[in-house]
Amino acid sequence: MLKSIKVEKKYFQKLDLSKLPSPCYVIDIKVVKENLELLNQLRVNTDVKILLALKAFSLKYLFPLMSKYLDGVCASGINEAKLGKKYFDGLVSTYSPAFKESEIKDIIKYSDHVTFNSKSQMDKFKNLCFDKNVNIGCRINPLYSEVEVLKYNSSNLRSRLGVHSNRIKELDFKYLNGIHFHSLCEQNFNTLQKTWDKIWPFIKNFTTSIDWINLGGGHHITRSDYELPKLIEFINEIKIKTNCKIFLEPGEAVLFQSGVLIGEIIDYIDGNESTIPNIAITDISPICHMPDVIEAPYKPVLMNEPEDQGEKIILGGVSCLAGDIIGEYNFNSLPKVGDRIALLDQAHYTMVKTSFFNGVKIPSVAIWDSDNDNL
Repeated sequence: MLKSIKVEKKYFQKLDLSKLPSPCYVIDIKVVKENLELLNQLRVNTDVKILLALKAFSLKYLFPLMSKYLDGVCASGINEAKLGKKYFDGLVSTYSPAFKESEIKDIIKYSDHVTFNSKSQMDKFKNLCFDKNVNIGCRINPLYSEVEVLKYNSSNLRSRLGVHSNRIKELDFKYLNGIHFHSLCEQNFNTLQKTWDKIWPFIKNFTTSIDWINLGGGHHITRSDYELPKLIEFINEIKIKTNCKIFLEPGEAVLFQSGVLIGEIIDYIDGNESTIPNIAITDISPICHMPDVIEAPYKPVLMNEPEDQGEKIILGGVSCLAGDIIGEYNFNSLPKVGDRIALLDQAHYTMVKTSFFNGVKIPSVAIWDSDNDNL
């Protein structure tokens, strides 16, 4: 998550914040189903295999529902592989920048695909995978990315993620079942097309030796302006061109705009009327509950914020980190201590990153159905 995205789902306007504990993540099952149904349309029209990125969302309560629409999960190591194998129907595909020798046998045990980050790790562990009939993949760095924030750009020249595309020929294709690349972040179709155009000259001579190509994540498929027809046409074309199965690993797209984080104003710090707004202390902490606000950085959307009018308030967190600030927002009137607020699009990359830093309370989790108001 790199930026605030225009709010498209309005269902949370109907949610009674007073019925919930604070802080609390709330997932609207209706939005999750809408996202899953759209992704299923893509599957039906292309036969693409879609895996949930557990690094973005790993609430096992929803896995039975997601399993009906998706083909499995992608894991980032032993713990996510175990989680996926136990609670999610379908394939488990595991990738890590490096696998520890002490864990690799268990990773192979719980995985259907194991994707290596380097030639050296692939050479070291390929026989173990081969003996257990586990698919072997290798991550490729296309050396092309349009992600502007360097810490989210996985395909630059100095990235530690993947074998450089111009060195693919050095891999042992006798053992290799597939290749994987991931260079997108919250992006539309055109970036995928341009990335493919960069990598195709390096892989075209090897596609007869492999069974699948994994196009990674970062595809913002469920956003209203995503060019889905172009993606459908593209996948069908490269399936014919390569004779390979095609995989996608969305995380954010599965949960896009399906969740909010509810908090409560618990105190005020008086600002300087001429230069600094009042600061409201909330029981939400960016560093503890939504660290991408600090890391990216970005400002989450506040539900019901008026545009450029009203009282300006800085919303801060409850930890003792000086920079634990959510952002500056407009309110129709000065909110009172005890009032609730809701920050939008807080399902993905929030619960999975929540920490116990500073002993701050972990939010509750609620599943809500905006169709019938069931909590």
